[in-house]
Amino acid sequence: MTFAYALARPLLFSLDAETAHGLTIRALKTGLLPPAPRPDPILATKIAGLALPSPLGLAAGFDKNAEVPDAVLRMGFGFAEVGTITPLPQTGNPRPRMFRLVEDGAVINRLGFNNQGLAAALVRLKARQRRGIVGVNVGANKDSEDRIADYVAGVAAVRDVADYLTINISSPNTPGLRALQSKDALADLIGRCLEARAEGPPLFVKIAPDLTTDDIADIAEVAQSSGIDGLIVSNTTIARPEGLRGSSRTETGGLSGKPLFAPATEVLRQIFRATGGRVPLIGVGGISSGADAYAKLRAGASAVQLYTALAYAGPGLPARINADLAALLRRDGLKTVTAAVGLDS
Repeated sequence: MTFAYALARPLLFSLDAETAHGLTIRALKTGLLPPAPRPDPILATKIAGLALPSPLGLAAGFDKNAEVPDAVLRMGFGFAEVGTITPLPQTGNPRPRMFRLVEDGAVINRLGFNNQGLAAALVRLKARQRRGIVGVNVGANKDSEDRIADYVAGVAAVRDVADYLTINISSPNTPGLRALQSKDALADLIGRCLEARAEGPPLFVKIAPDLTTDDIADIAEVAQSSGIDGLIVSNTTIARPEGLRGSSRTETGGLSGKPLFAPATEVLRQIFRATGGRVPLIGVGGISSGADAYAKLRAGASAVQLYTALAYAGPGLPARINADLAALLRRDGLKTVTAAVGLDS
C-alpha cells in the first residue's frame, strides 16, 4: 500500500463502498495518478492473439461505463475490461447494494448491471487512442424480453472499438441470467454472438464459480465446439464459505475477494482439465498478490484479473503484483508466462 493511499483509505472506508468507488473513478479522471513502471519484459505474453505487456488485468465491474480505461492501464495493468454494459441504461438494484467485509478482504455486491448503456459507453470508447488492450463486457437488461438479442446487440455495437469482447452470463444479480450457462442455451448464445462479431476481436464468455461437475463438462464441450476464443473463470459466488467474519456476510449478492480465491481456482483447474488446455482461460477471483496470480497461471490461466483487492490495497497493487510475479517465474526457472500455464493441473 502506497503512503498516499494509506492516508486516503480511512476517509474512503468511512463512506459506503459504492460512494467511495465513485470518488475513485472521479480521481482517476483527473489524470494525476503517476504512471507505474513498465512491467518486467518476462511478463509479456499472448492470449487469444492479444499481445499483453503483463498477464494481469483489471476485471469488469470497476469501470462500468468505460470512463477510465487508459488511467487503469497506467496503473500497471496489462489490460483492462470495462462494463458490464447493457443495451439500455439501467439503475440496477436499490441501494445499499455493495458491502465491504473488511475482516475477510472481501466485498458482497448486488448492483444489478447498473450502467449508462451502450450509447454513452460508445462515445467514450470511440474517443480512445487505443494505446493499450481494453476489452468490453456486455450484458442483458433486466427487463429484456429477449436476453440473447441484448448480447447480440452489445457485441455488434462495440466490436469495432474493443480489443476483445466478453459476454457476461454469470452475474448472480440479474434473475435468471445464469440459466444461459446451460448447454443448449450457451451454444445458441455463442453462435449468435459470433455471427454478430463477424471478423471482429476475440470473444470470451464469463462463467460462474457455482458450477456442478456436469455444468463444467457441458461448458467445456460447448467452448471447444463453438469457436469461442476463451473463457473467463469466474464471476462472484453466491456461496458463503465458512469462517466469514464481516458483519455484512449475510447480505445477498455475489461475494468477491479473498474467500473466492480457492473455489474459483478449483473451477479454473477443472475447466483447464476438461478442455485439455485447448481453450484460453482468464483466471479471476480472490487475487491479491503475485503468489495468487502465479497460482492461477499454474492452475491453467493464460492471464488473470482482479478488482476487489484494489479497493483494499490501492493503486500501487498492480505494480507490486507484476514485480512479484516476475520474481516467481525466475525463481522457478521459467522464461515466459506461458511456461507456467497449467503446471499444477
